[in-house]
Amino acid sequence: MQTRRETLKQSAVVAGLLAGTGLFPEQAAAYETAAFSAKSAADVAKALGASAPVESKDVTIGGPDIAENGAVVPLTASTTLAGVKRVLVLVEKNPAVMVALFNVSPSVEANFAVRAKMGQSSDVYAVAITNDNKAFFAKKEVKVTLGGCGG
Repeated sequence: MQTRRETLKQSAVVAGLLAGTGLFPEQAAAYETAAFSAKSAADVAKALGASAPVESKDVTIGGPDIAENGAVVPLTASTTLAGVKRVLVLVEKNPAVMVALFNVSPSVEANFAVRAKMGQSSDVYAVAITNDNKAFFAKKEVKVTLGGCGG
């Protein structure tokens, strides 16, 4: 059985390792500040250095047609495109359009699930950005009956 002191010591070591590799969430969020504060899908893509997004059948977005509670709306984003480096989940009418950003490597299947907060009915997007900075998207309308952003 581990003592409290040993647990705290190991936690400090792990925190030090994370700080050394830059894996703290605050640093990750600060890195993409412009993208997370963008007000449209095109602005998000531009902030990430990608071209204007074009619709693609190789990108899919999933979610409910009607969300009874906007506080937790389950969404999925996936793509079958080759050479994808990022997958984004966007909610058009949220104060911060970008809900999630996933960095993808060849060893990762580009298939993600998130729970988003939505204040009102909106189009939601899955955006795939390829290694050559081209952006492709799919969109779906989600109707929210009870807003989750203070509504």
